[in-house]
Amino acid sequence: MTVDPITSALDLAPHPEGGSFRQTWAAAETVTLHDGRVRPTATLIYFRLLAGESSAWHRVTSDEIWLAHTGVVSLQLGGSAEAPVEGETLDVGVDVAAGQVPQAVVPAGVWQRTVPSAEDALVSCVVSPGFDFDDFELASESGIGE
Repeated sequence: MTVDPITSALDLAPHPEGGSFRQTWAAAETVTLHDGRVRPTATLIYFRLLAGESSAWHRVTSDEIWLAHTGVVSLQLGGSAEAPVEGETLDVGVDVAAGQVPQAVVPAGVWQRTVPSAEDALVSCVVSPGFDFDDFELASESGIGE
């Protein structure tokens, strides 16, 4: 198995949704959520998808901002119902002339996934209030409304 040099250099680990990641920052300032849980005001990760990889339908309870570095990630939104339904797809990348967007916002509670791309990609994701796996939900395969 060939090790991807960017994945290795950035010390990325497999993510439960697919791809690989590493948290690079968490704000020192915290916020108390309506239910009493405490989170950093924001967190930041690297997220890497190799050509042909995708991520599963998932959602988080905070807003998420995707920021392109290299390649392109096709980010599909799936609404905020109980199960995801295929919706708008945004190509997160740096080639604006080709219709790519260098940043994209996924509102809190909205299902999202990436679909396979022909090229490797590196993005960063900012989550606010900060990400915690307790706030992360993977869609069940039987409940997907495709």
